[in-house]
Amino acid sequence: MHIEKNVCANLIGTLLDIPGKTKDGVKSRLDLVELNIRSELAPQVEEKKIFLPPACYTLSRAEKFSFCKTLSELKVPEGYSSNIQSLVSLTDLKLYGLKSHDHHVLMQQLLPMAIRGILPKHVRLAIIRLCFFFNAICKKTIDTSQLKGIQEDVVVTLCLLEKYFPPSFFTIIVHLVVHLVREIEFCGPVHLRWMYPFERYMKVLKTYVRNRNRPEGCMVENYIVEEAIEFCSEFIAGVSSIGLNSSVIKNNSNMDRALSASSFIKPSKEQLDQAHIYVIRIQHMESLRKLNSSKARSKKWIQEEHNRSFSRWLSTRVALALEVPKNSITPSLRWIAHGPSLDVATYSGYIINGYYYHTKRRDDIRRVQNSGVSRTATTMQVSSSKDKNPVMSDMTFYGVIREIWEIDYHQLQNGDL
Repeated sequence: MHIEKNVCANLIGTLLDIPGKTKDGVKSRLDLVELNIRSELAPQVEEKKIFLPPACYTLSRAEKFSFCKTLSELKVPEGYSSNIQSLVSLTDLKLYGLKSHDHHVLMQQLLPMAIRGILPKHVRLAIIRLCFFFNAICKKTIDTSQLKGIQEDVVVTLCLLEKYFPPSFFTIIVHLVVHLVREIEFCGPVHLRWMYPFERYMKVLKTYVRNRNRPEGCMVENYIVEEAIEFCSEFIAGVSSIGLNSSVIKNNSNMDRALSASSFIKPSKEQLDQAHIYVIRIQHMESLRKLNSSKARSKKWIQEEHNRSFSRWLSTRVALALEVPKNSITPSLRWIAHGPSLDVATYSGYIINGYYYHTKRRDDIRRVQNSGVSRTATTMQVSSSKDKNPVMSDMTFYGVIREIWEIDYHQLQNGDL
């Protein structure tokens, strides 16, 4: 991870020409003169000033502004990385205070996007190849049969970079990139050995320090107390707590709760039926196939009929079953068959299974974005509008959250479902 950090720092510093971090300067150009290569980049002495001819990687002020503006307007999902916007200065055209993980995110995802259209194609492709290399070796699972190809690619990539960047760019840490694939062959995937978890845990250890004269002792004492509390909690896990009741604790937890106050709307019957269908399904589809097996009904017609009549069919089935004195209809199923309330609570944000979901309107005023969603689902696909017999296959859908609904099935709101 430190190799990735230093390579990224070299690239950012050289592209933005940050003083003290750039690998291009008068001394670098004099090295070219001494090596008798790239004579067109040799420094030119004009009166009392030294002029450095622009290289293929040199960015104009407008291009630097475009690079920084792309990063300053970027919105990443909650918890994906630190706030990149706060690390960009549009006045100085620099990046400040980058940590190791910030360099990791830049190198893996953001740098290829930020340099599009502001560098010559051959330089841009060489940098993107290097980013793809780090992306490939940082996967959770790596196919060992592909390591040979990855090694050959990174050798070619470094040779391309040597054609465009000055010799001073290639510090010892940059040359170590060529040995990373062999390290993976010996030690396994990179993510099992990098230091990000320990660097994050250092922040926790720093909070333990109450006496700055004895930081080590504070960390040890607090760690022992924490271990003792976790050990004791195993014995009192099933004990009823006093003070706050369970419902209050549940509402204050970080799982499955709203992030804003609710507002109520009355959706159309078609919208409410569509939401209701997503809650429950399946047996009705089988009954439709049996009833229409002798008729020339297409799969498309059966699917549309299922969407139209499923809620009514379920309500009728449950009502008939309730007429029998000893039936197996649970209260949950009875309320589901009854249908949801006509008043639907809407929220601008919600936490489900630890993930944040925001509406587009909420995202517009925040520095992170959690309104984009994707879903891989088995759906019917047709070859044309005239195709009456679609096939079932997986398809990935992308969308933006406009509204978040909480459908109320009356008594089920207390957790019966």
